[in-house]
Amino acid sequence: MKGWARLCLLVALFSPLAQALTLDEARQQGRVGETLSGYVAVRQQDAETQALATRINQGREAHYRQIAQRNNLTTDEVARIAGEKLVTRASAGEYVQGINGKWIRK
Repeated sequence: MKGWARLCLLVALFSPLAQALTLDEARQQGRVGETLSGYVAVRQQDAETQALATRINQGREAHYRQIAQRNNLTTDEVARIAGEKLVTRASAGEYVQGINGKWIRK
């Protein structure tokens, strides 16, 4: 039985889901940054980072759309409000994109 448990643990540790990049990890590693548009932008061009940013941004857009409908706003208005908050709340060491399009490390 111990051998079976070890095998299950190894499979779990090396599965793609266990190895998947999280948004927090990507922020801390400088692979993505927050923008005033309300969406994350890729700073490091690789497939894993691109896939993460796409997934996060699709989820944010759906969430912004729901909020916009409830509050009689456009999705873009909600996204911009969220973007300002996300940039302001970014942690030390994370990257944010300024109004001029340049990356700033907080």
